[in-house]
Amino acid sequence: MTSTTMSVAETRPVATLERVTFGLLLAFVASLQISIALANILLTGMLLGWVALLVRDRTKPQAPRFFVPLLAYAAWTLVSTAFSYNFAVSLADDKQLVLLLIVPAVYMLARAERASTVVDVIVSVGAASAAFGIIQYGMLHYDNLGQRPQGALTHYMTYSGVLMLVICAATSRLTFGRGDRTWPALVMPALVVALALTFTRSAWVGACAAVALLLALRNFRLLGVLPIVVAVMFALAPDSLTARMASVFNLQDPTNRDRVAMMRTGTAMIEARPLVGMGPNMIPRMYAEYRDPSAVNAVNPHLHNVPLQIAAERGLPALALWLWFVITAIAGLWRIFRTGSNPILAAAGLAAVTAMLAAGLFEYNFGDSEFLMLFLVLVTLPFAARTDPATADDQNGAAAHAAR
Repeated sequence: MTSTTMSVAETRPVATLERVTFGLLLAFVASLQISIALANILLTGMLLGWVALLVRDRTKPQAPRFFVPLLAYAAWTLVSTAFSYNFAVSLADDKQLVLLLIVPAVYMLARAERASTVVDVIVSVGAASAAFGIIQYGMLHYDNLGQRPQGALTHYMTYSGVLMLVICAATSRLTFGRGDRTWPALVMPALVVALALTFTRSAWVGACAAVALLLALRNFRLLGVLPIVVAVMFALAPDSLTARMASVFNLQDPTNRDRVAMMRTGTAMIEARPLVGMGPNMIPRMYAEYRDPSAVNAVNPHLHNVPLQIAAERGLPALALWLWFVITAIAGLWRIFRTGSNPILAAAGLAAVTAMLAAGLFEYNFGDSEFLMLFLVLVTLPFAARTDPATADDQNGAAAHAAR
């Protein structure tokens, strides 16, 4: 056998493993808008392929700098679990921490142009999901607060949160793309209409904040377009949607009053256990004990506010670590955006963080698995797209490829 034949034979399985694992990544991000069960299966396959690549190349996992506070956040979550009012319940909830491995896996698998391919898949599947949601509203009577469009997902809150992130990616391509913008321009109306039809105010706020950021980054004067679009939608929307929009500013709205009561309830929980909190997944079980007298609902699954939920559930140190993650992610994304190396991906990441923070003031989206997975993908892609991660200042460690 010649040396050329041997080289081809050795390269084929190597390339095959990389292609298969990247294919699993694409299938995983597509499935996030279709089925959480399928997404978990594909995520498992992707992570196994990622580990196999690490073993094959004898390399250490690498990740952007914001992964360090995420790991610290995970570690403190385990501390909170150890002191939880119900250790078994909290430990079972900690399985979500495995999702943080998405960051180093995507960082390795979605290098260079592959990162843009991942975004293409996210936007394309999002367009189909939006169309399905519109059909649900228009033909299947998902047209009221009791039954809202949810796409192929299991809950309208998850659906609206995922649509919000897809809008971040599509708007970034439309705003900063230098090539063909036809596809994002075509899907944007469907995405916006589908999000509006979910009746989900927190996602509306998050999407508006993210789009405003993207417009300001492109040209500050473009911000004048946003209120015009909102006014047109308000004028054309059915009465049920306009009433829902108006309720955002109604302090007597039951859900608004209950959210204020949840803030008082969460504050009482933090005061009771400021260091370790109630324990992961213990808010609904401890809610009755700390419930504010003005609360509308007898119990709530969470406190509908990301910082408040984290502090009450896992303690103030966990909140500090989460804020460290947010600040580090924003700083890294901003550096990439300013260099102009990949403004589409960097702007999409910044928009995703903005949307999460704005919507997270009214909803615990950081605890929603589908939302969290897609969010981690979007904020990691700009770092993965850098063609020389070994010299990037946002890298967590130097590359350590062994000689073959």
